[in-house]
Amino acid sequence: MDTTPVKLAVIYYSSTGTITEIAKELHDEGLKAGAEVRLLKVAELAPQTAIDSNPAWAAHHAATADVPQATAEDVEWADAVIFGTPTRFGNVSAQLKQFIDTLGGLWAQGKLADKIYSGFVSSATAHAGQEATLLSLYTSIHHFGGITVTPGFTDPHKFVDGNPYGTSHVDGQGANPVDEVTRTAARIQAERVVRLAGAFKAAA
Repeated sequence: MDTTPVKLAVIYYSSTGTITEIAKELHDEGLKAGAEVRLLKVAELAPQTAIDSNPAWAAHHAATADVPQATAEDVEWADAVIFGTPTRFGNVSAQLKQFIDTLGGLWAQGKLADKIYSGFVSSATAHAGQEATLLSLYTSIHHFGGITVTPGFTDPHKFVDGNPYGTSHVDGQGANPVDEVTRTAARIQAERVVRLAGAFKAAA
């Protein structure tokens, strides 16, 4: 029976900072839940000209320059992975999807299987593909042979944010900062992921 702390990787893509803020909350709540946590961003694929064309994007890109970039080794290391992405036409961002596509070597070796996975998302407007994005993300997890752990409606607070698939936030193009509703949802998600990953790890 393995009694070492759960190893949690929070791996995300964020352009203007909403997903980064939620990722930090998940990181902090994962630590409080007793996990060893890595906070990691994926590589930016957009050209610098595109980044510079949006002041908020450029500022966030510079502000997060010191956040470590995720590698396949981080996923191999982890007992649990929480992926984060903004919605892109109801789907996962190209940046996160490109990272997931680099995991084929681990998949071929069976090293993505039997881990706990979960997801979080943001969009500019209400609904706007949040659930579709998370379901698209979880399709990859099924191919991994991973174990999807969602928050569900397992806590009364989840009836406030209303998303059983994962933490989500409507940022209103930056007009709506990450609030206590979203932070509470992140806490519930992090605690559930760490608890179930720990139970699975102990039983393995």
